[in-house]
Amino acid sequence: MTNIKIYLFAIGITATVACTGDFLDTEPITQLTDENFYRTTDDAYRALVGNYEGLHMIWAEGVSFPVASEILSDNAFGGTGAADGFGYQMLDEFDRSRSTADQNLFQANWAAYYGAVFRCNSFLERMDQIDWEGNDQLRVTYEAETRFLRAFLYFDMVRLWGNIPLLTSPSPDNVPQADPVEVYRAIAEDLQFAAENLNPVPFAAQVPAEFGRATKWAAQALIGRVYLYYTGYYQQVDLAGVISRDQAMAYLEDVITNSGHGLVEDFAHLWPAASLEDYAGERNLENIFNIRYTYTSDYDGNTDGNHWMVMLGIREQSFFPYGRGWGGGTVNPRLYSAYNANDTRREASIIAIQEEGLPFTNQTRQREYTGYYNKKYSPMVNEEGRDLPLDFGAPNHMIGQFQDYIVIRYADVLLMAAELGSGNAQTYLNDVRRRAYGNNFSQVSVNAANILAERRFEFAGEGIRYWDLLRQGINVAASTISESTTVLNAGAPVAKVISEGNIIQTNGLQQIPNNQILLSDRVLQQNPGW
Repeated sequence: MTNIKIYLFAIGITATVACTGDFLDTEPITQLTDENFYRTTDDAYRALVGNYEGLHMIWAEGVSFPVASEILSDNAFGGTGAADGFGYQMLDEFDRSRSTADQNLFQANWAAYYGAVFRCNSFLERMDQIDWEGNDQLRVTYEAETRFLRAFLYFDMVRLWGNIPLLTSPSPDNVPQADPVEVYRAIAEDLQFAAENLNPVPFAAQVPAEFGRATKWAAQALIGRVYLYYTGYYQQVDLAGVISRDQAMAYLEDVITNSGHGLVEDFAHLWPAASLEDYAGERNLENIFNIRYTYTSDYDGNTDGNHWMVMLGIREQSFFPYGRGWGGGTVNPRLYSAYNANDTRREASIIAIQEEGLPFTNQTRQREYTGYYNKKYSPMVNEEGRDLPLDFGAPNHMIGQFQDYIVIRYADVLLMAAELGSGNAQTYLNDVRRRAYGNNFSQVSVNAANILAERRFEFAGEGIRYWDLLRQGINVAASTISESTTVLNAGAPVAKVISEGNIIQTNGLQQIPNNQILLSDRVLQQNPGW
C-alpha cells in the first residue's frame, strides 16, 4: 500500500453514519454505489484504504478512546479549561448529573464507529463480485485485514458501552443490542481469521511504505489483549468459546519467537517529546500496530490528522518541546508519586511542571490543575515556539497533529505472555524492567500482582490502564479509581471526589448517547447508572 500514512484519505467507495435520521442511517459519500464500484483489484484496493481511513474518523470528533481511557482510570482527571463545560468531569466521576448538557458526549464516536464498521461490512459482502484476476492470496489478505479492522472497532465499542448492536453485514436496520458474548465471538473469529491468513513476514522484511497495515503479529497480539479482557471482566475460562487460554498463549509466543519485533533499547526513544533527535520513529522495532496520522487534515473532509492529541497538551501555553493544548486528562499526582525514582519511564511519560522548571502561568485557565501532563502524546513546538504541524503546512495545531497512536507494542506482548503463565514469564518481566531501570535494575517475583503493577508504569498515558483495572473486577477497579482529594480550579483549591459507588453502579461502562436511544425509538436501552 504505497505511502499509506499520507494517502489514507484517498477513499474509494465508503459510507458514513448520519447524525440525524434513522438509527445507523447510512449514505454514500460519492456518486459511485456499492453495485457499480466493487469490480476490479484497483477498486478493492481503494475500498481497503477506505477501511483504514475509518480508523481516522472514529476519534476525529467527540471523545477519543485513548483520552477517555486515561480519564476513566486512576491515571488522570478530566481537566480541560476552567470555563469549559463539565463533560470530562462527568466521564471522570461516572456521574450523569455532573453535566446534564452532555448526555450525547460520545455521539460523534458512536456514529463514526458504526460508519467504519459499515465500510468493512460493505467490502466483505461484495468481495465475490470483484475480479481478482486469479490472485486468491490478494483476496484472502484483503479480507484478513478488513476483519482485523472490524474486530478492532468492535473491541473498542464493546468495552466502552458493553451492550451494542452487532452488525456483520452492511445494514441500516434498527437492531437491538446483542449479548456481549456474541460480540466477542465475532471479534475472536475475525482476529483468528486474520492471524491465520496474514503472511508471517518478520519485521525486518516488511515493506516500510506499508507500515500501518494489519499484520499477522498485530492480530495475534490483539487476540492476547481481547482474551485477557474478556475472561477477566466477564469471569470466563475462554474467549467466547472460540479461543482457549493455551491458544492465546501460543499466539503471543509466536509473536515473541518469530515476528522479529523487540524492545527499543531506551524507553524514552519511543516518544518524540521525551527524546527529540533520539526518537526511534513511528516505524520502530517495538511498534506492532499503529494508527497512522499525518498533517494533511483540513476542514474539507480530510481527517487523516491526529485530532485528539491537542486535548492532552498543556493548557494554552508552549514550552519547547511541549506544545499547547486544551489541558484535558491532567495526570493524577498519585501516578507520578507511585513511580520508583530510578524508573526512567516516569520522566519519559509525564511532563512535570515544577520538577522540570517550566514557567507555567496559565493555572487560572486550567481546570483540575495537578502540575502534571501527558508527555507521550504531547503536542510539540520547535525551538522558536512554533507548532510543529504548521511547519508542514497544517491549517492549525488542533487538527494537524501527526503523531501516530501506538495501539500495541512488543512490551505489551511480553507482559501478556508472562501473565498467561509462559514458561519464560520471569525473563519477559525482567526484560521490560531492565530497560526501565538500567543499572538500577533488580528482579521482582513473577506473579499477577507484580505484572499488573509493571503494566501501570509501562503503559501510563497510552489508554491501557483502565481496561487492566476493569478486567480485575469492578470492585477492584472502583476501589482503585475512587478518590477524594484537592485540585486547583482556576488557581483555587477545590475538592475532587470520584465515588466508588458510581463506578460500581455503571459496571464501568459508559453512557450510550441519548440521541441514539431516541433515534432507535428506544430499541436501544441505556446502560445502568446513566
